[in-house]
Amino acid sequence: MASGVKVADEVKQIFEEMKVVKTDDDQKERIRIVLLHIDTEIKVKKIYRQIDLENQDDVFKFLKTLLLCDQCRYVLYDCHFEIKENIQKEELVFMMWAPDSAKMKGRMQYASSKGAIQRVIQGVKHNIEVNDIDDMDKDCFADRLKHKVLKLEGHCVTG
Repeated sequence: MASGVKVADEVKQIFEEMKVVKTDDDQKERIRIVLLHIDTEIKVKKIYRQIDLENQDDVFKFLKTLLLCDQCRYVLYDCHFEIKENIQKEELVFMMWAPDSAKMKGRMQYASSKGAIQRVIQGVKHNIEVNDIDDMDKDCFADRLKHKVLKLEGHCVTG
């Protein structure tokens, strides 16, 4: 079931900027987290660049604080992790946050509009649906990245 909700042009531009990171770009200006919401269309709610996260000990833990228990959101997340042999990876993650405690109407709207945004963000490595904050446990999230993740955002993963 499609909702007919369109994706704002700004979302397309932000995604393209996140997708193509150049080594000579200022890393402090790199987009790390984008919160999206549905108004009359899918729009950018808030952008967090690397410079905004410099005082955060753990970017993943900060991301979890942005997920409110009563509000659905889409999230674009530039996830940094480490796999075996100290190989550093940076991959884009698209998340649909639709907590069970949010209103049913909102959850249905986000679920039915997901296809519209997925058509815009083609090339995202990971597509994750999260319905409970327990699904955002570091180990559980790392498992969903389909790699043997040792560290997520510089912090050890136990699994």
